[in-house]
Formats: sequence, structure tokens, C-alpha cells
Amino acid sequence: MYHNPYIGTELEDETLSAVPYPSIDAQAPRQMLMRCPEAAPTPLVSLGAFGGAGAVFVKDERSRMGLGSFKALGAAYVIACEAVAGRAEGATFVCASAGNHGLSVAAGAQAFGAAAVIYLSRSVPEAFAERLRARGAEVRRVAGSYEDSMEAAAQAAASEGFKLLSDSSWPGYTAYPHRLMEGYLVMAAEAAEAMPAPPTHIFLQAGVGGLAAACAAYFRKVWGAGPQIIVVEPDAAPALIESAKAGHFVRTTGPVSSMGRLDCKEASLIALKGLLRDASGFMTLTEQAAEAALGPLAAVGLATTPSGGAGLAGVMQMPPLGPEARVLAIVSEGPEA
Repeated sequence: MYHNPYIGTELEDETLSAVPYPSIDAQAPRQMLMRCPEAAPTPLVSLGAFGGAGAVFVKDERSRMGLGSFKALGAAYVIACEAVAGRAEGATFVCASAGNHGLSVAAGAQAFGAAAVIYLSRSVPEAFAERLRARGAEVRRVAGSYEDSMEAAAQAAASEGFKLLSDSSWPGYTAYPHRLMEGYLVMAAEAAEAMPAPPTHIFLQAGVGGLAAACAAYFRKVWGAGPQIIVVEPDAAPALIESAKAGHFVRTTGPVSSMGRLDCKEASLIALKGLLRDASGFMTLTEQAAEAALGPLAAVGLATTPSGGAGLAGVMQMPPLGPEARVLAIVSEGPEA
């Protein structure tokens, strides 16, 4: 694990200076979700002793709003806010996705009279494409990487008049992703309220970093400096850990990872800014370590993907945390069909 030297400080960096920190207002998305008949809290599962820790608690997002992942709380919330402001009906929202973000965009667009166009890279399973089409989305395939699909979505927004709804952020593009990450606070607030006592350790998987940064910001609000918050990334996509080591945003490269939803070579700037302040440390997972966690998770009733179980795989890769450790982690999605 790489220990974050910037924790608790505001990093002086020109690129990040104009970028907002993640929201900690969980009440706004919770009030909005009260209007949705499919919205209900997901369970916090107690595993007891697991992976070298005395007590492990898992926020199980596999059933979130019928979409199968925590991403249901993000883009759909943004589109709901746009609908309240009278800006959704008849609009077309476009994004790149590794699967789950696109489902949230598609579901939000379908619910509020909008259209959705989703760009997918070659590595996204066709099963996800079919689920997107079932939600009424137009799917466009890109031959290259996730970053190539992001570029294609941005170009389509500019040339076709679509609203770009990314789950990442960059200079000049922060409003939608900031609100999207605010939606994730519903998950964080539910977890904090369900925990029987404050955790000693929190493991959060990261792609562009939206989940990790939103949760870390909220958990610091609730529990202060007490818990160690460890961010877990694929070693094929170490965007956050390399940026932390450098002290500024770094673009990374690497092979395609089996942790597809986390296979992001560039961090969201909002997430990076938040995690440099809030994360205790960063670690990477090999493909083998991510796969090795799936059997033990399925054995305790938490079947998932390498992406969905990456936080718990991180727990298993650490030296034993000991019987006094109380760990909080997230299973962020269900198994692929």
C-alpha cells in the first residue's frame, strides 16, 4: 500500500484549484429518491471474520433499484434533477460506459422522456449492450479503449447537440459529474447508519474514482480521521495511485483488465482532488488477486465480478488486519449474466 502524504490537506495544484471537492450533501439525493418507487436501501451484510479481519461489513449494491449496481444512484439522479428543472424531456444524453453507468443513463432517460446514446469500447461484454438496448438506449461501439469511447461520446455531444453525461470530470467539465457523485452519497449514508460501530478500515474500489471519492468524503464527515480509507485499483489502471505519487494528475497506460468497470487509465479530477485529501492510502490489485476473491465471496452469498469485489480483494491482499479490525467494504455490482 502507498501511504497518502497529502491526507487532511488541500493540495496546491493549478489543475485542481478550479475543481470542486466532492459533495457531502446526502439529503438532496435522498429526498429525490423518495419519489422513485424502486428506491429502497440496500443491505449491509455482516461477514464476521473474513480475510484476516475480525469483523467485515459489506454494503451490497447488487440489487440497487433493479439495475444491479451502485451506478443506479448516479446518472439517473442527474437526469431527475434535469427533469425537475425542465431540461430533460426531449433531450438526448450521451456517455461512454463500461456498462453500469450507461444503464443508469438509459434508465434515467427512459423515465423522464429523454433519449440515451451510449458508447462502449470493445472490451464491454455484449450482455451489457443488450441490457442497454432493453432500456431504450442506442448503443454505439468503439474499436478502441474506454478512453476512446469517452472521446467519441464527447465528439457526438459537440457535433449532434447531445448532453454529455460523463461519470468522470476534467478541466471545464465538472457540473454533471459533481452532481452524479452526490447521488452516490445515498449509499454512503445508508452504510454509515447501518454500521454498528465506526469502522477501523474502509476499502473502496476505484475506476475514475467517483464511488471512492464520494464515499470517502462522506465517511470523513461522519467518522472523522479515525478510519483508514484504502483505495483499490487494478494494477493495469493505476490512475489514482500514480497521481498520488506524483502529486498531480497523471495519465496512465496498461493492458486491458478483467476488472472492466475499474479499467480507467485517467482519474476524474473531482475524485482525485477529494481522495488526495481523504484517502489514507492507495493499493493496486493484480488480475489474479481480483479473480481469487470471487470464490470466497460467492461462498458467503456475495457473487459478483472482479470489479464488484475489488474492495474485498484488497482486504484479502493486505497483511492480516487482526481480530480488532472492523472493516467496511462495498460489493458494487452483481455477477455478469
